[in-house]
Amino acid sequence: MSGQTKEQIISAGKKLVDAGLVLATWGNISCRVPRSPYFLITPSGMPYAQLKPEDLVMVGQKGQVAEGMRKPSTEVLMHLAIYTARADVQAVVHTHSPYAGSFAVAREPIPVILEEMAQLIGGPVKVANYGLAGTEVLAKYTVEALEERNAVLLANHGVVAVGTSITEALTVAFLVEKCAQVMLRAKALGVPYTMGSRETQRLRENFLKHYGQNKKGGGAD
Repeated sequence: MSGQTKEQIISAGKKLVDAGLVLATWGNISCRVPRSPYFLITPSGMPYAQLKPEDLVMVGQKGQVAEGMRKPSTEVLMHLAIYTARADVQAVVHTHSPYAGSFAVAREPIPVILEEMAQLIGGPVKVANYGLAGTEVLAKYTVEALEERNAVLLANHGVVAVGTSITEALTVAFLVEKCAQVMLRAKALGVPYTMGSRETQRLRENFLKHYGQNKKGGGAD
């Protein structure tokens, strides 16, 4: 099963590069190994286009390398902290996307402006306090700002997206970038209408209850 997970991580990395959400070797991706206490993470400083399954690193519950010949991403502590705090999270995607990065630099959260944002992210994308990359401080601030939502901005750094699968975490990463772009364009037209917490909660609950082929009814597309 870890072999399939490795291929999914590599594929996700290539999609991030193709979409311009990361450049060169920046950003990182991880995913829990099914039915085990470990997670797989991309290696430090290696181009996504060149990654092979054997380049991915398996990490244990204390942050130790359990398997692999490469050095894990420098943000391994952040990934570990998220998995420790959120049992529901199965995958983490960290990007340096430009539009969302603008909000991270301004240290301005992205409010809920689209239904899909409420449905998939579960609320506004808040900004975590600044912490040096790769440190326990950044890991702590990330978890605190993420709370129970599926995305967070890292001040002057980038975006962290999480999900119940690599596919969902990747979708969240793309959605955050889309919402940032829409928000900036809407501001140019006037004052954007942002959705309230009650609307957001109803959309999120309806999405979780009804969206998908295995669920009945629905209010999502």
